[in-house]
Amino acid sequence: MRNEEIFGHKPFLVIADFLTKNGIAVLRFDDRGIGESTGNQSTGTSEDFVRDVLAGVDYLKSRKEINHSKIGLIGHSEGGMIAPMAAVKSQDVNFIILMAGTGIAGDSILILQSELIQRAEGMPEEEIQKSLKVQREIYSMVVENKDDAILEKLLRDKFNSEYSLMSEEDKNKLGDPEVYLNMQIKTLTSPWFKYFIRYNPQQTLEKVKCPVLAINGAKDLQVPPEQNLSAIESALKKGGNTNYEIKLLPGLNHLFQTSATGAVSEYATIEETISPIALQTMLDWIKKITK
Repeated sequence: MRNEEIFGHKPFLVIADFLTKNGIAVLRFDDRGIGESTGNQSTGTSEDFVRDVLAGVDYLKSRKEINHSKIGLIGHSEGGMIAPMAAVKSQDVNFIILMAGTGIAGDSILILQSELIQRAEGMPEEEIQKSLKVQREIYSMVVENKDDAILEKLLRDKFNSEYSLMSEEDKNKLGDPEVYLNMQIKTLTSPWFKYFIRYNPQQTLEKVKCPVLAINGAKDLQVPPEQNLSAIESALKKGGNTNYEIKLLPGLNHLFQTSATGAVSEYATIEETISPIALQTMLDWIKKITK
């Protein structure tokens, strides 16, 4: 989204302001159904959002003050998954920057993310492993079952089985079990979630031929850098792309803030919206490949 606010911060606004002040034109647009944008965000998938991005590229090509041979994309998190998809579909995308972009499959991302966040928040190891086991079983159901009616039945049966084993204290925390279950099923069977969890970015990254900058914060717990940066680099190499840079930025979290632990609970308490190091890294690379 154009000025999306995350935990009181507006990182896309800060990025756009910084790049514009340094001579890089920036186009931002609202998500579907926000502001004057049409459409329904809740029914869209990452593939649909690629079309939205490429509509923005087409608009830039209509502007005479823009150098049409130097149009690039910056994508954060899911945007870092969408940018390669757009680059493969359109030769008008001349470079891409992946900020905490994904290099491994959606279900693997979510399992890793859950493990790291729970550990950072101090959950006992036994509880973490129990939680991950349930998540793996649920995500496997979503990945393997394309029929929504069958998937919903499997999810209901799984929930009822787990619910019967819960303590009264945990049941009370959950609230009305039917309300909770319906919310979970709505999320797990939504078009966006099903697409994300089943999508593996490897094949797309192998087809990307334009220059790529992939950056991650070393303390990112949502898109773990070790697994994702190495997977991105491996896919680009396999596809024969030699014009890329992979950078791990020390001390930064998923939002590219300077962070003590990387925990999600820190996001709102950190005054910095985005590290100057992240901003300068992107600017220097853009200038280098567009000169």
